[in-house]
Amino acid sequence: MGCKDRATFPGKGVPTKAYLMRNPGSCFVIGGGGREHALVWHIRRFHPGLEIFCAPGNPGISRLATCISVALSDVEGLAAAASSIDAGLTIVGPEAPLVAGIGDRLGERGLSILGPSAKAAELEGSKAFAKELMRRTGVPTAEHATFDDPDLATEYIESASGPLVVKADGLASGKGVFVCDGPREASAAARAMLAGGAFGEAGRRVVVERRLEGEEVSVFALVHGEAFVMLPAAQDHKRAYDGDRGPNTGGMGAAAPFPLPADLRDRIGREIVGPIASAMCAAGRPYSGVLFVGLMLTRSGPMVLEFNCRLGDPEAQAILPLLEFSMIDAFVELREGRAVPTTAGGDVGRASLAIVLAAPGYPGSPRTGTPIEGLEEAGRDALVFQGGTAERDGRLVTSGGRVLTIVGVGSNLEGARELAYRAAGQARFDGVQFRGDIGARLLAAADPPGGVGP
Repeated sequence: MGCKDRATFPGKGVPTKAYLMRNPGSCFVIGGGGREHALVWHIRRFHPGLEIFCAPGNPGISRLATCISVALSDVEGLAAAASSIDAGLTIVGPEAPLVAGIGDRLGERGLSILGPSAKAAELEGSKAFAKELMRRTGVPTAEHATFDDPDLATEYIESASGPLVVKADGLASGKGVFVCDGPREASAAARAMLAGGAFGEAGRRVVVERRLEGEEVSVFALVHGEAFVMLPAAQDHKRAYDGDRGPNTGGMGAAAPFPLPADLRDRIGREIVGPIASAMCAAGRPYSGVLFVGLMLTRSGPMVLEFNCRLGDPEAQAILPLLEFSMIDAFVELREGRAVPTTAGGDVGRASLAIVLAAPGYPGSPRTGTPIEGLEEAGRDALVFQGGTAERDGRLVTSGGRVLTIVGVGSNLEGARELAYRAAGQARFDGVQFRGDIGARLLAAADPPGGVGP
């Protein structure tokens, strides 16, 4: 029995093509950061005739789509907006609306979404839920324990050997993960959340796990029920400063594609993506949308660090320019049970490098309202995706922590990196900060994406 026979997808009963053909000229993107700018750019590239709407959007997105002023926290307002424009397909960038149930609201209105239901989005919304699912299905992950009591967490931490990672159970915008060198640091992180209220509701429960050693990689797949297709992998750079130093951030840059050998990519699909998709079906939470698997490639094989229910940011900005097919078309084909390009997750013949330009003070309290200059120069040889930007008195200014993502695309990683860093030096605002070593580890590897050389 297939997944569709066991559980309900949003909008079940209306064929996928019917969703899109009812209003084939309309697409709705939810979000307002660099990832969503890249999504809108990708849609416009492959579907130039589509009418694209975005909520809330940003000044860069507004040049490609019609922006609608609805807050990401207003799930009912977002659903009403999708209905008002009769969206043929809605694509959700950030995780919060998905965890809050935007997929369910759209399904109730008979609208299609590239994204999971609230129950399926718990894969990202609760690290404890994801860990338990992995334990039941035998998906490889680090040894771990979950706590809501600070004293019990401290007792466990002090009895553990080796370095640990302490994670907020809920959504914390990519900042609720503490990689700790010793028990004192780990206990302080756990107590800050469980007793001190750090991260609020998201930190009322924590997962403590053994720190894994290896190469970290972001793997993506389009999933519908038990069917899936792999997309190109990428390597994110989460720490604020060069050399992977400083606090965790939402991501300071990414390189793609990460050079996963074909047999390893197949193993990840066979031992991780497939079993999780099947387990979600069996649990009555069928998954439909982008599945982001954060992996550590250890000596004993790939092990899961986390699941996310959407494209990463800045990984999306690196991956989408490499695709030679429409992600919308691929998703529809997957939902209809037809073949999707088999090379989707393999060697795409090119490489990209994305550099995040952040405001001073990020990831703490970023300074905003600073004028931004040089985007026209930067955009001549690279892609410029806006994130934390706003227009004030006719000028583009900073409005958030991660302001811009500059993306270089080339025949190899070295060329892509050269383009990206040249453009990053042309985009200017006071106090701009960005890492100077994005992609350096892959370039130093024996077989970086696209090869090395002119």
